[in-house]
Amino acid sequence: MRVTVKLFAFFRDGRFKEEGREYPAGTMVGDIVDELGIGRDEVGVVMINSLQRSLESPIAAGDVVAIFPTIGGG
Repeated sequence: MRVTVKLFAFFRDGRFKEEGREYPAGTMVGDIVDELGIGRDEVGVVMINSLQRSLESPIAAGDVVAIFPTIGGG
């Protein structure tokens, strides 16, 4: 199934900003994060079709998955 993956901030470094990708049925957001070599502990917010979800959320054909890093500051 075809899914659009969007990366934000430093997750784009050496990767991409937005890309259409193919995944098998049953894929979860965490699987995408793992495939991209992003540490799960680095992920702050995950959205599927503009709704906040978790790394355990399944994806479906046509979804837009946005992955944001944890933001620190003070």
